[in-house]
Amino acid sequence: MAEIRLVNVDKSYDGKNWIIKDLNLHIYDTEFVVLVGPSGCGKSTTLRMIAGLEEATGGDIFIGDTRVNDTPPKDRNIAMVFQNYALYPHYSVYKNMAFSLKLKRMSKAEIDSRIQAASEILGLQPYLDRKPKALSGGQRQRVALGRALVRNPAVFLLDEPLSNLDAKLRNQMRSEISKLHNRLKTTFVYVTHDQVEAMTMGERICVMNEGKIMQYDKPQVLYEKPANLFVAGFLGTPQMNMLPGVLRQEAGTAFVEEKGHRHIIPENKIRDVDLTPFIDKDVIIGLRPESVRLVDNGADTSRLRATVDLVELLGAEAQLLLNYEGNTLTARSPVKSHVALEEAVSLGFDMQDAHLFDKESENAIFN
Repeated sequence: MAEIRLVNVDKSYDGKNWIIKDLNLHIYDTEFVVLVGPSGCGKSTTLRMIAGLEEATGGDIFIGDTRVNDTPPKDRNIAMVFQNYALYPHYSVYKNMAFSLKLKRMSKAEIDSRIQAASEILGLQPYLDRKPKALSGGQRQRVALGRALVRNPAVFLLDEPLSNLDAKLRNQMRSEISKLHNRLKTTFVYVTHDQVEAMTMGERICVMNEGKIMQYDKPQVLYEKPANLFVAGFLGTPQMNMLPGVLRQEAGTAFVEEKGHRHIIPENKIRDVDLTPFIDKDVIIGLRPESVRLVDNGADTSRLRATVDLVELLGAEAQLLLNYEGNTLTARSPVKSHVALEEAVSLGFDMQDAHLFDKESENAIFN
């Protein structure tokens, strides 16, 4: 059993500045969890505390039913894959994979059996006699995975393992790591700052910022129902559009008043939401680019007007950067729409898919 629990975990190097503060995290047995967030958010420090490479200042860390705070890394039944591969350059692939097994004084037959099995899974058989310098970046990363795999760990810890690869190799290795997890049915904890890796690989994603968990849930839930402004702005490419306004209610109709415009909130969005504490308060409307659409220009002056600042062609569609009342918005449009730079366009907001956040607390009012 390899579930992982962090209970009220703290980390500080000087007793004053907290890298991690009161962190509670539960990772189920065989689950693939991704820790994601900006640089300095504490995700790698959290991973290193699970591995035993960093000592927790406070709190408890459990792997299975065992508290491992005082257990050395070698006795935690974990294997770690690093960003820089950490291969021995003067050893062959075979010897790199065999190194940790020799330290455990395994028999040559057992070592060979494990290496052959791992190399078959990862497609490394043709490279076992080569040294790391003769391998591509993707092949070196496979060797790093193989070196972890031969140990038969209960937990795989991966610290930004794909950040040194080019875009094509990253896509390929994402797929290979996901397949490896499905095959092994072992607990994987994966750290990245790349939201695409997080969204495509994680069964659950832990979004972190400034040493705290912002939200911990399935990828689609994070995308469709962000708990706060940070998660809403961090996940999604391009990121969510944010518009400031004031929440109003008249004759039973709720709307956001924004620079003279009224954005009506559909009744079904707020049926189970108590808006009373937020009426006449500053709020933020969140709209994904797919919820900002171009509509036909017309003489109706109530239409929302914007100017096209940038057109990025992405094949079947174009990504538009728009100047709307001094705010920058991103929208998507079919390429055949032939939108030009500096063109004046009319916008429509799909409020059915809108998110609303309290400006003061930054928490979601509804999704």
